[in-house]
Amino acid sequence: MRIRATVAAVSGALALSALAVPAAHATGDSGTPYTLNAGFSDVTIAKAIKVGTTNEVSTSYSYTLTYGADVDITAKDFYSDAFLYKGSYDDPTAELYGDEPATCTATSATTATCKGTVDIYPADGDLKNAWAGSWSVAAEAVAFNGQDQNNPDLSKVGYKDQSGLGSTLVQRYSKLTVDAGPEPVAKGKTLTVTGKLSRANWEDHQYHGYAAQPVKLQFRKAGTTTYTTVKTVTGDSSGNLKTTTTAAYDGYWRFSFAGTSTTPAVSATGDYVDVR
Repeated sequence: MRIRATVAAVSGALALSALAVPAAHATGDSGTPYTLNAGFSDVTIAKAIKVGTTNEVSTSYSYTLTYGADVDITAKDFYSDAFLYKGSYDDPTAELYGDEPATCTATSATTATCKGTVDIYPADGDLKNAWAGSWSVAAEAVAFNGQDQNNPDLSKVGYKDQSGLGSTLVQRYSKLTVDAGPEPVAKGKTLTVTGKLSRANWEDHQYHGYAAQPVKLQFRKAGTTTYTTVKTVTGDSSGNLKTTTTAAYDGYWRFSFAGTSTTPAVSATGDYVDVR
């Protein structure tokens, strides 16, 4: 469901994509929707959205819709949603929407709580690697007021949008491995720990090493529940990790990555080493 679209002149006639109206400020003349008596506030959405290479990711959102007495949110041709945009709202680099409009439930005569999802399909080319990081949130509403949605009189269609309602991180899903050896190892001997930090590539749909990132080597003694950081290791140009340490106790070794704005934090599953 993409409500926001551009009204353009096509062969001398105004065209409007199905279920879509422009984000531009409307004036209500014969070729432009009028400004709908509506507003948006209290947007909630996940702080970060982790997106891999192939699986669909759906993220829930909610917001408060405030509207005038002339707006009927129960009408079959009234639609509202929230969506994400990258960069400038007037000229965004990219936008992410949900498959369906939000469901709005009235909480008073002039307010409603609207809930929906943003649905992302990385396998379909929804994302580029350079777009990882911060995205902004906008919301919109349209009332077709009984107009033919394929060929409406735009002056009778109401539309309202609002940008800058919040933000979220859209991140390239990360993976981290660890292998400690030899196993078993004599107490006081050198233990070699290797692993790899990788992240999703949204353009070739594979996982590649995340280069030159600081990763913590951590140890959890057998019988305890807490990991302690032993040292920080920096990966090579392919995301490979390698370091040595001294074996002292039975327990679990892992690497742990704190994350960046483009890539989420991740910890490897601990690798148990028997010290004899």
